Amino acid sequence: MDVDLIFKIAAIVIIVAVLNQLLIRSGREEQAMMTNLAGLIVVLMMIIQQIDTLFKSIKSIFGL
Repeated sequence: MDVDLIFKIAAIVIIVAVLNQLLIRSGREEQAMMTNLAGLIVVLMMIIQQIDTLFKSIKSIFGL
């Protein structure tokens, strides 16, 4: 796995956690939940791209 990807995911998690706490403390629980959901979607999309690259590499190795 690419180390840059790990740092990007960690940065997203930190930003989402900070935003989540700020929103909760200001009484915006619904927006905090939406921020968590948006962060999760971004991270999942990044991981899905890596899985796609992995499958393409496997297909080329086996000539599929």
